[in-house]
Amino acid sequence: MAAKMNVMVYTGTGSTTESVRHCLFTLRRLLSPSYAVIPVTGDVIIKEPWMASCALLVFPGGADLGYCRTLNGEGNSRISRYVNNGGAYLGFCAGGYYGSSKCEFEVDNPELAVVGERELGFFPGVCRGLAFPGFVYSSEAGARAVELKIHKSAFSEVKDGLAETFKSYYNGGGVFVDAKKLENRDVEILASYTEDLHVESGEGKAAVVYRKVDQGHAILTGAHPEFAPANLARPADNPDYSSIINSIAATDSTRLAFMRLLLSKFGLRVNEEEQAVPSLSRLHLSSHQPAGAADLAASWSEIFTLVDGEEYIVDANDVFHIKKDSGAWSVHSLTRAVSDVAVEVLPKALTGQGGNKMPGAEKQPDQNSNEEKKPKTKEDQVRERIAYTASASPDQDLDYDKLVKRIVPHETELPDKRETPYFNHESYYANLAHHHQKAQNHHPTFGTSLLYGEVVTSTNTLLEKNPSLLRNLPTGFTATARTQVAGRGRGSNVWIAPPGALMFSTIIHHSFSLTQSAPIIFVQYIAALAVVEGIKNYAPGYEKVAVKLKWPNDIYAQIPGSPTNPLVKICGILVNSSYSGTDYSLTVGIGLNLDNPLPTISLNSLISALNLKAMTNEKLLASILASFESLYSTFRRSGWNRELEGIYYENWLHSGQVVELEAHGGMKAKVKGIARDWGLLLAEELGAGERPTGRMVSLQSDSNRFDFFKGLISRKI
Repeated sequence: MAAKMNVMVYTGTGSTTESVRHCLFTLRRLLSPSYAVIPVTGDVIIKEPWMASCALLVFPGGADLGYCRTLNGEGNSRISRYVNNGGAYLGFCAGGYYGSSKCEFEVDNPELAVVGERELGFFPGVCRGLAFPGFVYSSEAGARAVELKIHKSAFSEVKDGLAETFKSYYNGGGVFVDAKKLENRDVEILASYTEDLHVESGEGKAAVVYRKVDQGHAILTGAHPEFAPANLARPADNPDYSSIINSIAATDSTRLAFMRLLLSKFGLRVNEEEQAVPSLSRLHLSSHQPAGAADLAASWSEIFTLVDGEEYIVDANDVFHIKKDSGAWSVHSLTRAVSDVAVEVLPKALTGQGGNKMPGAEKQPDQNSNEEKKPKTKEDQVRERIAYTASASPDQDLDYDKLVKRIVPHETELPDKRETPYFNHESYYANLAHHHQKAQNHHPTFGTSLLYGEVVTSTNTLLEKNPSLLRNLPTGFTATARTQVAGRGRGSNVWIAPPGALMFSTIIHHSFSLTQSAPIIFVQYIAALAVVEGIKNYAPGYEKVAVKLKWPNDIYAQIPGSPTNPLVKICGILVNSSYSGTDYSLTVGIGLNLDNPLPTISLNSLISALNLKAMTNEKLLASILASFESLYSTFRRSGWNRELEGIYYENWLHSGQVVELEAHGGMKAKVKGIARDWGLLLAEELGAGERPTGRMVSLQSDSNRFDFFKGLISRKI
């Protein structure tokens, strides 16, 4: 069974922006890159098959009634099954109320009172609040630094010298009533409040509790030990709140040590030192032709915005700085640009709880002035982004979309190895020429212009979310990276993609006139097939690598030498499309586990068992892109013809597979293939004794998901 690698943080109805942000910031620093810490919505919990890959489910602060409205019933049933079957639940503040058997919040306050049973019941008692008075929604009015006493005996490995107490951020949380009396029900107190409480707590003053739940376990908190003081605002007009931050900061090392103990209690692999999210790097633009990068950058002139003599592209999602030399930022021009910003631009990290600005954090507009109502010019947007970039600190949670992205066109020669130590451009372009020639791609375009970054937000986001730039990129233009700090998957999944994966996105401008003979739905199939063929065509001997296609666009590999011959997912594909003028602009994003460290199963770990040399990013990327262009060229000429269909069926997992169709009342059917006109999956109904009835069912990839291991095709809603 594949290792559980996802730590899922709920971001749906009821959660607050700030609580989610603190969760993601702290958990990523303590768990990355061993785990992918990703935000998920209520729809994901209710409808997606997330349980098999989830190492920890986290519910942040907010308002737990919103959690109830979204997840009562099917959602909570899934969460309970997940935990009972060995999963882990971590609830902070509102997540603590939500994970208890009963919530009692401000019982005697008719305006704030929330009282009721809760379905999860991981703590088999009452979570009662307010533990400390003064809470106001979307405000810091009731915030304070509370002292928590660590119950060291509840943890298996506590380092010598760990302090007995620490200060934690608190704003509206509860106390777990009579937790001490519930020890006979597998409840342990992990930390307790040391100060007098606003409500009756019974025996224990429990601030953080743990409980073994069947095969799984849960930890619930009333305070916010995940809140890092570096991410709390220090408003100039509120010295009391600044003193609260100072109190939390004074014991921050103990707070972090406690967070490590909590995560280790679940059996997770926790970083000894915080793993800082890496800073974004420069983006290197290169081409197989000496002047190609310069020509491409020059073609963007119509979308340039000039600020202080420097060229920028202001797009829908990002601002790009086109820097013609490889030196550092010009201190003079940066200082000048920052000084010209008319209003102070504060990082997102300096916002208050609930996403509201702290009092005094920014100047309020004059109600009699129309100045604030004027739309920002592109120049204003550039200057604000420059100011934000200049003030950004790696110790704070950053809005990566607001950081200026710097593109360096290499106009006369390829990037030097010292500039891109983890990607050899000379090797890449030499292998690209070889594989294009081998595939008989005349006048190739796929991969011949490359944008590479050591650390980027997401290759898909950089291309697909910036339509002005996208329209000015040629078909085959490819962006690749070593690390993604905001990698994208299906739905709203975002995560840090660590080094070891081959991650790239390729642009295709598909003419609207082709959509009748070559529907764009097939591009996802062609991309998946390109990955398989790229692996097998890598070099002689690699055709033995057992990689297979799972409909519609995942790639699985068989682990060699295993008696059960299990399958593991090694690659996923995401295709985004937009329509402009006479073309569909497709961004094909591919993420392949090439050389990831264990416990992730990577392609190279499978290859080593076949006594083959490890693949390199440069050569495999070149092989895949050459295969992609060859397959796409055939598709443009002839559509999804017998040749492509035959190659696809040779490499997929589903020939003759019997499945259960959830959208058709559990009907049993046998997979027959893919319709050549619009790419729908075809299955034939099976009647009594699994005899074919002749009735054919068509299934859309965007509306259905294929759980290969359960033989189930379930519907997306």
